[in-house]
Amino acid sequence: MADSNSATIEIYGADWCGDCRRAKAALDRFGITYNWHDIEHDDGAEAKAIEISGQKHIPVVVFRDGSFEVEPSATDLKTKLEALGQF
Repeated sequence: MADSNSATIEIYGADWCGDCRRAKAALDRFGITYNWHDIEHDDGAEAKAIEISGQKHIPVVVFRDGSFEVEPSATDLKTKLEALGQF
């Protein structure tokens, strides 16, 4: 994870969430910077995740083009990043 000035992805999730840990690990492997928003500890993060996705499932991954994916696999993330020219 990098500082918020260089991050291109926003992730909303929780430390106890296996899908969230997997998404973060995949982005780390891909060398992609992101901002982590913990829905249990960051004020407003849970509401923002629900506002973005319309549901309570996590992680919610928001890309630089404004699109988002909910509970994406590593393959889904790689495919999207390739489409955006980030991978």
